[in-house]
Amino acid sequence: MSDRATPAAPVRTAAVIPAAGRGVRLGPGAPKALRALSGTPMLVHAVRAMAASRAVSLVVVVAPPEGAAEVRSLLDEFPLGERTEVLVVPGGATRQESVRLGLAALPDDVTAVLVHDAARPLVPVDTVDAVAAAVREGAPAVVPALPLADTVKQVEPREDGPEPVVATPDRALLRAVQTPQGFDRATLQEAHDKTVFDGEGATDDAGMVERLGVEVVVVPGHEEAFKVTRPLDLVLAEAVLARRRANDGF
Repeated sequence: MSDRATPAAPVRTAAVIPAAGRGVRLGPGAPKALRALSGTPMLVHAVRAMAASRAVSLVVVVAPPEGAAEVRSLLDEFPLGERTEVLVVPGGATRQESVRLGLAALPDDVTAVLVHDAARPLVPVDTVDAVAAAVREGAPAVVPALPLADTVKQVEPREDGPEPVVATPDRALLRAVQTPQGFDRATLQEAHDKTVFDGEGATDDAGMVERLGVEVVVVPGHEEAFKVTRPLDLVLAEAVLARRRANDGF
């Protein structure tokens, strides 16, 4: 028997961006992922953010079920860099289904997956790299997150009238989770195979992995990885882009 250590299998990382939602909280108009920030659709910003990481060699964009050709044409209008391949596939009726379809489109040699919200278009590359590195170093599931700035109250939900407070969690123990969330591919696939939700389905892939009893770890997130959900978020995103252009020529 040889004493020589067996080299570790290479890790190939792909990013899956579910972008099939309508984004009703931003109001009527184009799907949220296609709303423009400084003249460029949010989806393009999100794809560029993933492609900026040297760890990511493939980005799979999961488009609206009837809009894959439109999204492919849109992405072709913007330079995304030649190093990272971008694939567009049709999505499903829920985010969970869209992520599952994105996983199904990955080549067999992809061993690590980053799942990223198209509505977080400004995540810095350092955050993407940190998540990818943690998976590469052996963590089966990784999420970027920030400490909470606000006090949080647990309430008893009511449709009418004030809601009574039932607890005040210690915010020092809580984190606001962002994306990209990173996973060992086999772990994420098992979570999607075994987890079934009715209605809107799962909105947090790490939560699905937790249900398997698999440990999820946290790495530091970034304030610019916020989710663009409401009109005020668009204003903030434009301000971040303006600052980047002024400081970095972004």
